[in-house]
Amino acid sequence: MIVVALSSFVTSGVSLAFPTVLGHAVDGVVGSGASGKWMAWAAALLAVLVACSALDTLASGMAIARSTAWLRESVLGHALALGTRPVARLGPGEMATRLVANASEAGRVAPAVVGAGASLVAGVGGTVALATIHPLLCVTFLAGVPLMLLIVRAFARDSSALTTRYLTVQGTIAERLVEAISGARTIAAAGTLDREVDRSLAPLPELRRHGMDLWRVIMRIRARDALLLTMVEIAVIGMAGVLLARGQISAGQMLAAGQYVFLAASLGSVAGLVSRITSARAAAQRLVEIFVQEPVRYGSDRLAVDGRGRVELRAVTVRSGGEVVLDELDLVVPAGAMIAVVGRSGSGKSLLAALVGRLADPDEGEVLLDGIALREIDRRALRGAVGYGFSRPALFGETVGDAIAFGHATPTPEELEEAARAARADAFIRLLPEGYDTALEHAPMSGGEAQRVGLARTFAHAGRVVVLDDVAASLDTVTEHHISRVLTGALADRTRLIVCHRASTAARTDAVVWLDRGHVRAMAPHRELWRDPDYRALFEADEHAAIEPDEQSTPVAQPPDAIGAGA
Repeated sequence: MIVVALSSFVTSGVSLAFPTVLGHAVDGVVGSGASGKWMAWAAALLAVLVACSALDTLASGMAIARSTAWLRESVLGHALALGTRPVARLGPGEMATRLVANASEAGRVAPAVVGAGASLVAGVGGTVALATIHPLLCVTFLAGVPLMLLIVRAFARDSSALTTRYLTVQGTIAERLVEAISGARTIAAAGTLDREVDRSLAPLPELRRHGMDLWRVIMRIRARDALLLTMVEIAVIGMAGVLLARGQISAGQMLAAGQYVFLAASLGSVAGLVSRITSARAAAQRLVEIFVQEPVRYGSDRLAVDGRGRVELRAVTVRSGGEVVLDELDLVVPAGAMIAVVGRSGSGKSLLAALVGRLADPDEGEVLLDGIALREIDRRALRGAVGYGFSRPALFGETVGDAIAFGHATPTPEELEEAARAARADAFIRLLPEGYDTALEHAPMSGGEAQRVGLARTFAHAGRVVVLDDVAASLDTVTEHHISRVLTGALADRTRLIVCHRASTAARTDAVVWLDRGHVRAMAPHRELWRDPDYRALFEADEHAAIEPDEQSTPVAQPPDAIGAGA
């Protein structure tokens, strides 16, 4: 921006000096004086003007690119630091619009402001130069300035609201398009393609109306501005002709006056720059709506090295959309226990899982890990202590190996492959064209295979607590049984919290947390809860639903800590 400002203001200074130098050269020619020196100065100034103009164009483009990149990086970083709930409120389409289109528009504001400042310098300088040639020239020009300012003010007022509405509708369309693309299979299966296209593009007429209204305002203001400036310029040049005829100014001064009035008229061209600044301001306001939200703050406490992963929720209350999802919930998950979390849809199972690793914060109450409140734990320490596996894992990185290694620490190749074997992913990964080095885009995977790669990532970064949120959703029975053996074998020393919908999964755990209407209805071994018909009704009526834990697998030894809610 320093180069932009320097080139812009040097251009304004040279533009102000050039008419005077050129006027002296003309007077020298007309008066048979020494005009060579002034012609040389005029040529030099013209060269500087061309160079500065080219530099300004290049520097402005670079400044816009850098500002846009910085804004996108800052907005994305802040949005991710907010956690899941504020970002989810906006939606991916809206977030993409703000990150791409709005950030690009807002990135233009600095060069536009510098350009407006340079135009003001040129305008004021041209006005002063007219006064130095003859006061009547300045007075003639100033007579039209109040109308110029009124035009600029009216434009800023009318365009601001229209630009904001236009950007808002643009974000709505983007959000609907992302929803339609994400649900393309569902739309195709339902045979509702035409209806969904109509729904996604329904705001287009409104977008067009706002765009046309904004275009009309711009054209109307520019027409008035051009008409007024033309009249002012004609008036000033006419007055200069009268003064020349009276012998009060020279021919060179009249030529200079004609150029200075164009420079002074750049005060009116500020309206065009105001248009850019107004658009950038409206876009920046949409970015500010993200920045004003408070990011997740972490403490500086470190977890004890010998901590075993005891999780405690004290009077935790969480609200969503005005409804209480978890209501003063008390729960203790003993260190080293494998606990299932079950309940009807909407009972808060996934929310409870998110609270354990602070992917969400309670509105009231506190969550502790090994006796330390999660809010007080250092971010890196917390991420290293709690590992997650999700039902629909998002795979990041260039290769399949990168997707497994993605996390707070980088596992060795041996650890990576061991984690893949534990998740039963190693076999199909080795069948890919380049094995673990196969690019993700060239490694089409089924839902179950993607699930296993996600699990491999979880195992590669397993901390003292492992949270699995319905990871068995896309797994076959054999793979699910194998994963259960890993959880009760290699990861038996970790605290394991498993959100599940299958009785077979719950049966393999030490105890089950049964959520019902925001409370822990019961916490006990699956065998005991199975006697309750309401509990049995939570699961699908399949052949595995009634099998006791000891018929499914070897019973898991109870952990040394007592298991219970509110302990």
